[in-house]
Amino acid sequence: MTDVTSSSLLAFVLACALVELTPGPNMGYLAALSLSNGVRVGIAAVAGVALGLAIYGLIAALGLAALIEQSHLLYEALRWAGVAYLLWIAWESWSTERDVSSDLEGGQDHAARAAFRRGLITNLLNPKAAIFYVVVVPTFVPSEKNVLGQTLLLSAIYVAIATTTHLIVVLLAGRLHDVLTDPARRRIIRKVMGLALAAIAIWFAFSTAR
Repeated sequence: MTDVTSSSLLAFVLACALVELTPGPNMGYLAALSLSNGVRVGIAAVAGVALGLAIYGLIAALGLAALIEQSHLLYEALRWAGVAYLLWIAWESWSTERDVSSDLEGGQDHAARAAFRRGLITNLLNPKAAIFYVVVVPTFVPSEKNVLGQTLLLSAIYVAIATTTHLIVVLLAGRLHDVLTDPARRRIIRKVMGLALAAIAIWFAFSTAR
């Protein structure tokens, strides 16, 4: 059994909800992806994001996430790699057009696998995810006993809240995907989404600076 109290859990859940309801790279990326590719691909990306968060949670529980917080070089390397990756996705969205015929099962399988990888990589290149586990999670660990168990529990709760929020974003954006059957409209949407992703990358660069 862990030593996390019910009051600590309630406060932590509230903190996680507020963090996840604040628009950020994950929310913008998932909305853009689901709008242009549909719910199934968006859900695959959510799974990748969730795995990335879970990996950081495990790293934090083992005490390694503090290294990212304390190492300026490592933090900056992750930050700029994340910016570059988001810009690459933005350029790909702007410059390529997926034909409606690729909505066949094979095309969707390929798109879903790609979305999963992107969701995972985007999160692993986001140093703010590591900082959350280093700065926020320990605040809600009330006892020095069984720190590993408490951290893993809180990490699992955070991943669950984040995943639920991301799924809601995907489902809401995905509802609009069904009306985008016209190639011209889809092309416009992809270019708009590309510009939005580029804006997210720029915002990410400034918001993670320290």
